[in-house]
Amino acid sequence: MKYRIAIMAALVATWTGPVLAQEKDPTIAGIEKYREMLGDDNPAELYEARGEILWKKADGPNRVSLEKCDLGLGPGVVKGAYAQSPRYFADADRVMDIETRINWCREKIQGFSSADVKKKPFGSADKPSQIEDLLAYVVTASKGMKIAPPNSHPKEKEAYELGKALFFVRAGPYDFSCASCHGEDEKRIRLQGLPNLTTPRDTKASHAAWPAYRVSTSRLHSMQWRINDCYRQQRFPEPGYMTDSVNALITYLAVTGEGELYKGPSLKR
Repeated sequence: MKYRIAIMAALVATWTGPVLAQEKDPTIAGIEKYREMLGDDNPAELYEARGEILWKKADGPNRVSLEKCDLGLGPGVVKGAYAQSPRYFADADRVMDIETRINWCREKIQGFSSADVKKKPFGSADKPSQIEDLLAYVVTASKGMKIAPPNSHPKEKEAYELGKALFFVRAGPYDFSCASCHGEDEKRIRLQGLPNLTTPRDTKASHAAWPAYRVSTSRLHSMQWRINDCYRQQRFPEPGYMTDSVNALITYLAVTGEGELYKGPSLKR
């Protein structure tokens, strides 16, 4: 009997299923309170400060700054750029999220090697990559602005539709898709609540919080990293960094979550 009870307890602990609407999980409430307490002392501010220095620094083989980088609103314009991304860039002839675009500028303006950037795109705990700092600086300049990615160019529409289709593709050893975890209301994995990213309500709150500083890793992470890690958890092959498929998924999330005021970089557990 005691073994049956232990097995049932283990199944409950690992179960992904609906949370009763009338119950307020005390652990989730505790996590929310923890985030609220840390909100005024977000370590992401340190990344932002370093990022501003990097943005204005003459760097790379070409020894120039990124102040002429066009993030979609004109050369050197940072304010509001993240809120209006991903978007189509004619000079690259593709839809890019803001992380991809910053790296594109680092390659085309400063002369950094794209191949080198892709070797270890997300850095490590003891040596974060420069893109995390630059990203924090750029996205913070959109805080309080309405998320409004353009979706009129044919390639922007194509990216949205591709991202939406990829969100529901089931594959891999567990036959998972993004929707397996993020396609229904009030689901969770163990103690982690899962937003329903097929609805504007949950997508608005989720997308408006990234990039985010994760307390568990003591690092700032981007949406490119988040999608990469989701694929890892699904036991999929790791997606290529800044590929059209990843940018398409980010486009799908941004368009679905449009209209929300940007609140990031936020704190995650």
